[in-house]
Amino acid sequence: QVQLVESGGGLVQAGGSLRLSCAASGRTFSAYAMAWFRQAPGKERAFVGHISTSSSTYYANSVKGRFTISRDNAKNTLYLQMNSLKPEDTAVYYCAAGGDVSRLTRNYQYWGQGTQVTVSS
Repeated sequence: QVQLVESGGGLVQAGGSLRLSCAASGRTFSAYAMAWFRQAPGKERAFVGHISTSSSTYYANSVKGRFTISRDNAKNTLYLQMNSLKPEDTAVYYCAAGGDVSRLTRNYQYWGQGTQVTVSS
Protein backbone atom coordinates (compact mmCIF):
# COMPACT_ATOMS: atom_id res chain seq x y z
CA GLN A 1 0.00 0.00 0.00
CA VAL A 2 1.35 3.39 -1.07
CA GLN A 3 -0.09 6.87 -0.58
CA LEU A 4 1.26 9.68 -2.76
CA VAL A 5 1.21 13.43 -2.07
CA GLU A 6 2.45 15.86 -4.73
CA SER A 7 3.83 19.37 -4.37
CA GLY A 8 5.82 21.95 -6.31
CA GLY A 9 3.37 22.97 -9.01
CA GLY A 10 2.78 26.58 -9.91
CA LEU A 11 3.10 29.31 -12.51
CA VAL A 12 6.33 29.75 -14.45
CA GLN A 13 7.38 31.66 -17.55
CA ALA A 14 8.39 29.89 -20.75
CA GLY A 15 12.02 28.86 -20.60
CA GLY A 16 11.93 28.57 -16.83
CA SER A 17 12.31 25.59 -14.52
CA LEU A 18 10.23 23.86 -11.90
CA ARG A 19 10.73 20.81 -9.68
CA LEU A 20 7.82 18.63 -8.65
CA SER A 21 7.96 16.32 -5.65
CA CYS A 22 5.89 13.27 -4.81
CA ALA A 23 6.14 12.15 -1.21
CA ALA A 24 5.19 8.53 -0.63
CA SER A 25 4.14 6.70 2.48
CA GLY A 26 4.70 3.00 2.78
CA ARG A 27 7.31 0.64 4.08
CA THR A 28 8.08 -0.83 0.64
CA PHE A 29 8.37 2.36 -1.44
CA SER A 30 11.72 1.27 -2.86
CA ALA A 31 10.09 -1.80 -4.41
CA TYR A 32 7.73 0.23 -6.64
CA ALA A 33 8.24 1.48 -10.15
CA MET A 34 7.27 5.16 -10.35
CA ALA A 35 6.02 7.38 -13.14
CA TRP A 36 4.82 10.86 -14.03
CA PHE A 37 1.78 11.56 -16.21
CA ARG A 38 0.10 14.79 -17.21
CA GLN A 39 -3.33 15.85 -18.38
CA ALA A 40 -4.25 19.06 -20.16
CA PRO A 41 -7.87 20.29 -20.32
CA GLY A 42 -9.93 18.26 -22.77
CA LYS A 43 -7.14 15.76 -23.40
CA GLU A 44 -6.33 12.23 -22.29
CA ARG A 45 -3.84 11.63 -19.52
CA ALA A 46 -0.44 11.32 -21.18
CA PHE A 47 2.78 9.58 -20.24
CA VAL A 48 5.71 11.79 -19.26
CA GLY A 49 8.33 9.37 -17.96
CA HIS A 50 9.05 6.56 -15.56
CA ILE A 51 11.80 5.31 -13.28
CA SER A 52 12.46 1.73 -12.27
CA THR A 53 13.40 0.33 -8.89
CA SER A 54 17.02 0.44 -10.05
CA SER A 55 16.63 4.11 -11.11
CA SER A 56 16.75 3.56 -14.85
CA THR A 57 14.62 6.16 -16.64
CA TYR A 58 12.57 6.53 -19.80
CA TYR A 59 10.89 9.64 -21.22
CA ALA A 60 8.27 10.63 -23.72
CA ASN A 61 9.75 12.24 -26.82
CA SER A 62 7.98 15.50 -26.02
CA VAL A 63 10.00 16.01 -22.82
CA LYS A 64 13.23 14.14 -23.58
CA GLY A 65 16.27 16.28 -22.89
CA ARG A 66 14.28 18.78 -20.82
CA PHE A 67 12.79 16.74 -17.95
CA THR A 68 14.61 14.51 -15.46
CA ILE A 69 13.03 11.93 -13.17
CA SER A 70 14.79 10.83 -10.00
CA ARG A 71 13.96 9.10 -6.74
CA ASP A 72 15.33 9.20 -3.23
CA ASN A 73 14.34 5.96 -1.56
CA ALA A 74 15.74 7.06 1.80
CA LYS A 75 13.27 9.98 1.75
CA ASN A 76 10.44 8.06 0.05
CA THR A 77 10.26 10.81 -2.56
CA LEU A 78 9.95 10.96 -6.34
CA TYR A 79 11.04 14.07 -8.27
CA LEU A 80 10.42 15.60 -11.67
CA GLN A 81 12.88 18.33 -12.64
CA MET A 82 11.45 20.34 -15.53
CA ASN A 83 13.71 22.69 -17.49
CA SER A 84 13.17 24.81 -20.61
CA LEU A 85 9.45 24.77 -20.00
CA LYS A 86 7.06 25.49 -22.87
CA PRO A 87 3.42 26.63 -22.82
CA GLU A 88 2.42 23.20 -24.15
CA ASP A 89 3.75 21.69 -20.91
CA THR A 90 0.80 23.27 -19.09
CA ALA A 91 -1.19 20.47 -17.44
CA VAL A 92 -2.06 18.77 -14.20
CA TYR A 93 0.85 16.50 -13.33
CA TYR A 94 0.31 13.19 -11.53
CA CYS A 95 2.73 10.77 -9.93
CA ALA A 96 1.96 7.07 -9.91
CA ALA A 97 3.30 3.84 -8.43
CA GLY A 98 3.11 0.31 -9.75
CA GLY A 99 4.72 -3.08 -9.82
CA ASP A 100 6.48 -2.56 -13.16
CA VAL A 101 7.47 0.40 -15.31
CA SER A 102 5.04 1.14 -18.12
CA ARG A 103 3.78 3.91 -20.38
CA LEU A 104 0.15 2.96 -19.71
CA THR A 105 -1.99 4.47 -16.96
CA ARG A 106 -3.77 1.18 -16.31
CA ASN A 107 -0.53 -0.46 -15.14
CA TYR A 108 -0.22 1.81 -12.10
CA GLN A 109 -2.04 0.97 -8.89
CA TYR A 110 -1.57 4.18 -6.90
CA TRP A 111 -1.93 7.83 -7.89
CA GLY A 112 -1.32 11.22 -6.38
CA GLN A 113 -3.94 13.97 -6.37
CA GLY A 114 -2.25 15.96 -9.13
CA THR A 115 -0.55 19.35 -9.11
CA GLN A 116 -1.15 22.17 -11.59
CA VAL A 117 1.73 23.42 -13.73
CA THR A 118 1.07 26.51 -15.82
CA VAL A 119 3.65 27.86 -18.27
CA SER A 120 3.05 31.36 -19.61
CA SER A 121 4.37 32.60 -22.94
